[in-house]
Amino acid sequence: MNSPDYFLGLAATVATALQEDIGSGDLTAQLVSAQADASAKVISRESAVICGRPWVDEVFRQIDPLCQPEWAVQEGESVAANAVIFRVSGKARTLLTAERSALNFLQSLSGVATTASHYAALVSHTGVQILDTRKTIPGLRLAQKYAVHCGGCHNHRIGLFDAYLIKENHIAACGSVTAAVQTAHKLNPGRRVEVEVETLAELEEALAANADIVMLDNFSLELLREAVRQNRGRAKLEASGGFTRDTLVAVAETGVDYISVGSLTKHVSAIDFSMLFN
Repeated sequence: MNSPDYFLGLAATVATALQEDIGSGDLTAQLVSAQADASAKVISRESAVICGRPWVDEVFRQIDPLCQPEWAVQEGESVAANAVIFRVSGKARTLLTAERSALNFLQSLSGVATTASHYAALVSHTGVQILDTRKTIPGLRLAQKYAVHCGGCHNHRIGLFDAYLIKENHIAACGSVTAAVQTAHKLNPGRRVEVEVETLAELEEALAANADIVMLDNFSLELLREAVRQNRGRAKLEASGGFTRDTLVAVAETGVDYISVGSLTKHVSAIDFSMLFN
């Protein structure tokens, strides 16, 4: 739904990762001669959708600008187990020091992209878009949302700053769905306004107030289908409610426009990669 600059702050994110890992210096790497050269390859131990190349490249660049990976796969490409992902040559100390931080980015972002690709494939026969949420690892939101995009799903709002999402507590504080939606339109004309509802009556109130998107929170399949009929195309409809691979298809087939899935980024299952010295 948004097109952010996914790489904003990438260098700073990598610098933070390196600082927390290396600290005052890599003690074990000092066992190896500073003049020793080495080459290595990184392989995937399982099938995956590859994501994270810019972060991996930046890890090596910050440690030694002369040492950059030679990639065997494209970003967003699906690979089988035991596939070579990239090769890298340079000072042995550089490879040893960069290994874990580089693989941490690669394993986490590839995990998100792989999960996203599975979800996207499940609903490819429908017109629905699978959306991520703000349930991300602190400091890695843009990276994780980039991985969702690489995997074939879509981004919801990036943060609190780029769209309205009026939820239960906002409604209670404002007094009603109508008051909250109308105030949002007045404060920022042209800005997308989404409101979360829990009943068909609240849906109708949100539609009457000209909400752009209505989030149907924990609606049953029967209620989702009724909401689509009641909506009649007046707004975009988003289903939300802890959906899994087992429940996703039935929800998509109700005719909603979007399904938000927090587990895309919240339940990260990292891909197993290994770096092997030649």
